Amino acid sequence: MTAKQILDPCCGSRMFWFDPRNQGVLFGDIRDEEHMLCDGRALNIKPDVQMDFRDIPFDDGSFRLVVFDPPHLRRAGHVSWLRAKYGILSDDWQEDLRRGFAECFRVLDHEGILIFKWNEVQIKVSEILALTPHEPLFGHKSGKRADTHWICFMKRVDGAKGA
Repeated sequence: MTAKQILDPCCGSRMFWFDPRNQGVLFGDIRDEEHMLCDGRALNIKPDVQMDFRDIPFDDGSFRLVVFDPPHLRRAGHVSWLRAKYGILSDDWQEDLRRGFAECFRVLDHEGILIFKWNEVQIKVSEILALTPHEPLFGHKSGKRADTHWICFMKRVDGAKGA
């Protein structure tokens, strides 16, 4: 178990955190970069640990809570603020997200909680949920067009679909 009990392996600029410096959270991201947005605001992606969500560098059962908010865009302009803010999926996005779910569940402690956030503007949430054998407990749609889904999972031995 790490000293921190919460992992955010795709933290980006930590924009949805009430406290983006929360000492109980290990903030990770594959990116470590700074951008100036078109309106003059700075967008800083500064993880505590630079990591790939497809290969999380922690032992099995290391965290009680994982917040998984991977990139959700397949297409965005090369220098667009959307790409800078959210990142972009690779051409092999299904396998990337399948591996990401597997890694998030691997580093979760038994009966740990996974909070998954997905915006389905380009890919439907049903396509994403098909990439994990774990059954969600509940979820909530939000946003102007209800495109953003917040979904809660609990790691259990019997938590796989069809179990």
